[in-house]
Amino acid sequence: MNSSDPVSPVRPRLGLEVLVVLAISLGQSGVYSVLRIIERMTRGVQLNQQTSTLNASVTPDRPWLDLIYQVVGIGFAVVPALLALYLLGLTDRPAGRRIGFDLTRPRFDAWFGTMIAACIGIPGLGLYLVAKALGVNTQVQASGLTDHWWTIPVLVVAAAQNAVLEEVVMIGYLFTRLDRLGWRLPAVVLVSAVVRGSYHLYQGWGGFAGNLIMGVMFGLIYLRWKRVMPLVVAHTLLDVAAFVGYALLAPHVSWL
Repeated sequence: MNSSDPVSPVRPRLGLEVLVVLAISLGQSGVYSVLRIIERMTRGVQLNQQTSTLNASVTPDRPWLDLIYQVVGIGFAVVPALLALYLLGLTDRPAGRRIGFDLTRPRFDAWFGTMIAACIGIPGLGLYLVAKALGVNTQVQASGLTDHWWTIPVLVVAAAQNAVLEEVVMIGYLFTRLDRLGWRLPAVVLVSAVVRGSYHLYQGWGGFAGNLIMGVMFGLIYLRWKRVMPLVVAHTLLDVAAFVGYALLAPHVSWL
């Protein structure tokens, strides 16, 4: 892209926009996760003797209020994805169609997303167990919610929220913006994967490595098919399996 290109004058603005979107969403989470892993590693306690709790209860003694907290938290957490879509819509209309975040190919998105989840899920669980055994990962409690009628539905919705936020921002938005900024594709894939890994560092080095690999795979898949929806489906299925599976199995097994 040269200086005569009409997009060139807005490059600084787009670069600043990317930094702001990341700073209020997953980039911010990455910075806090780096600080968290430093704190964990300087405790003098091995990582696999520490616990990372996801989807924690806020007021476990008042289930009705806890449910409200969970729903409100999920709602606010998806806002950065909506912002990313809005900003993309200013330059790449329609934004949803541009990144493949739509319902135009539901069958393809469903079966392809399921295949991706199957290919990633089992190796990912194996990597987590190995990393924990080696002492480089915390014990991840994928659900800290108390047992109520709404626990499973909330975990499913939380899984979908994570998927929409991460895939819309880290894949659809970031790939589109960095491409407009003239970045080479290998660098785009690598940066997206490293950021994805960074905001999982709070879990330990296994969480970082697993999500780094997942980020590279998702990035390459997106470059080939130009659709975010299969990645959203895959990510949702992976998180549902992790969250709901933990809630159902943890009381009965010792290896999770």
